[in-house]
Amino acid sequence: MLDHVGLSVSDFAKARAFYDAALKPLGVAVVMEVTPEMSGGHAHLGYGSDGKPYFWIGTGGTPGHVHLALAAADRASVDAFYAAAMAAGGTDNGPPGVRAEYHPNYYGAFVLDPDGHNIEAVCHTV
Repeated sequence: MLDHVGLSVSDFAKARAFYDAALKPLGVAVVMEVTPEMSGGHAHLGYGSDGKPYFWIGTGGTPGHVHLALAAADRASVDAFYAAAMAAGGTDNGPPGVRAEYHPNYYGAFVLDPDGHNIEAVCHTV
């Protein structure tokens, strides 16, 4: 069900140093970096293993808020998640679409829940 989780951090360099050290004994390291130039202004690091990032830290959000990405079976499920979440009172934080900056088949939709947490549904296949 979970695809990945992300935390907003207030000091990117300090958080990176902490997570680099703390996750190393678990065999978890940076496997993807999204630069401010790639994202339009914010830095993100994806920690994981075997090339799959499943824990992210990044700037641009309110520290303490969570980004939770749920795995979807297909793109139609991502679309349905978005429609249902919006109908249930969610706030748009990125409509369904390809996010090629992550990888060519990354199809996701983002909504803010009533507490402002960024909830995503994502499909990694065509």
